[in-house]
Amino acid sequence: MKQYDWIIRGGRVIDPANELDGVFDVAIDAGRIAAVQETLDADLAKQVYDAGGKLVTPGLVDLHVHGYHLATPLGMDTDHHCLGRGVTTAIDAGSAGCDTMAGFRAFAAERFRTRLLAFVNISRAGLSFGGPAGGDVAGELETLKLVSSRDCIDCIEANRDLLVGVKVRLSDSLADEGRNEPEAFRRAREAAVATRLPLMTHHSFSTVPLEACPGAMAPGDIYTHCYHGFASTIVDPATRRVHPAVRAARENGVLFDIGHGMGAFNWTVGEICAAEGFLPDVISTDMHTLTNEGPAYDLPTVMTRLLHLGMSLQEVIRSSTVAAARAIGWDDRIGTLGVGREADVAVLALEAVDMALEDCHAQMRRIGQRLVPQAVWRAGRPGQITSPRHWPNREKIEAARAWWPRLVIRDDSPA
Repeated sequence: MKQYDWIIRGGRVIDPANELDGVFDVAIDAGRIAAVQETLDADLAKQVYDAGGKLVTPGLVDLHVHGYHLATPLGMDTDHHCLGRGVTTAIDAGSAGCDTMAGFRAFAAERFRTRLLAFVNISRAGLSFGGPAGGDVAGELETLKLVSSRDCIDCIEANRDLLVGVKVRLSDSLADEGRNEPEAFRRAREAAVATRLPLMTHHSFSTVPLEACPGAMAPGDIYTHCYHGFASTIVDPATRRVHPAVRAARENGVLFDIGHGMGAFNWTVGEICAAEGFLPDVISTDMHTLTNEGPAYDLPTVMTRLLHLGMSLQEVIRSSTVAAARAIGWDDRIGTLGVGREADVAVLALEAVDMALEDCHAQMRRIGQRLVPQAVWRAGRPGQITSPRHWPNREKIEAARAWWPRLVIRDDSPA
C-alpha cells in the first residue's frame, strides 16, 4: 500500500479559501496536498507531525518584503526571516527595477527555497541605493531619467513567471523633494494598466494628495503602509477619522495592505481605523534588514498585532494567505490547502501571553495572545523554524522614539 510522505495530525485546520475551520489530518505526498480528512491512518505515513492544540494553515503569503539579499541595502535572507516563520511565498516590493531584474532572478528568486515573486520598481535602479523614506539617503526617483514606463512594461513581459505588479514609492525625500512624484506615479500607473497587473503604492511624507493616491488608483491596485501616522496618513489629523477619499478608494476596489516595516504601523492609527471598521485587506510585513529584528520581526508578529486590534483569527489568516494570493492573481496556485495543490503548509501556536508589544514608534499595547510559528513545509519539504534574536527588542524600541516628533497621529494628540 502506498504511503504518504507526511501526515500532519490533529491540528485545527483553518483554510479560508476552502471555508475549513476544524480539526483535521492533512496528508502530503510527492510535494502536494494529498488529503484533508477528519481522520487518516497514521500507519499510512512515512512521517507524522503531531499538530494537536496547534493551528494548521496554508503556507503564509507575505505581500511586501525586500529579499534582494546582499545586492540592495534592505535585502534580507528570505529563508531565515520568511520560510523560517511559516511564510512559504514572499513578494518582493520593488527591490529590483528593469535594469536589475536579471540579478534579482538569479541571486534571489532562484537562490532561496522561499517562493519569491516580485513587484518591479518603476525606477530602473530599483532600491539598489535606496533607504527608508523620510531620511537623507538619495532615492530612486531623484531624476526622471530613472523612470521609464516602456522599459518597465518590457521587463514585465519578459518575466511574467516572476513579476506580479508594479511598485512606486511616493515620498518627497525619494523624489527630488517631491518634484518627481506626480510624473513617477503617472508612469507607474501607465505600466500597470498596460500589463494588466496591480500597482502597489508606498505613500508617506508625500506631496501627492489622498484624492490622487489612493483616490485615483484602479480596482485591484494595492495601497501599502496603510496604518502609518506620518504626513499622508489615511487618518485625517484634524478629525482623527479615516479620510473620505480613502473610503471612496476602498469602495472603488483599491486594496489596503499593512506593510508594517520600520515606520508604517501605528497603534493609534490602527485603533482609529478598527473603531471605524476600516481593517486591512492584506497583512504584510515590509520585512527588510532594518525591520527583521524589530519592530516588524516576522509575519506572525504582525498578524498578532491585528488580532489585538480586533480582527478575528479566521480573518487574520485569510488576510495572510488567500487574500494576499488573490491580490497578485495567484490564488489558483497558493494560499490554500486544496487537494492537489503544492504542499505549502504552516503550523502556528496561538499562545496566551501578558506582555507589552510595540508599534513602529515605541507606543506600547498590552497583548493577551501571540501567534508563534511551529513548523513549515514548502512544496512538501519541511523547513527549519527560526526566531528573532530578541522579542521584543528593547534597543529597537528606544531607537524608534526618534520618529515621534514627525508623527501627525499619535497617542497624545496630533503633532
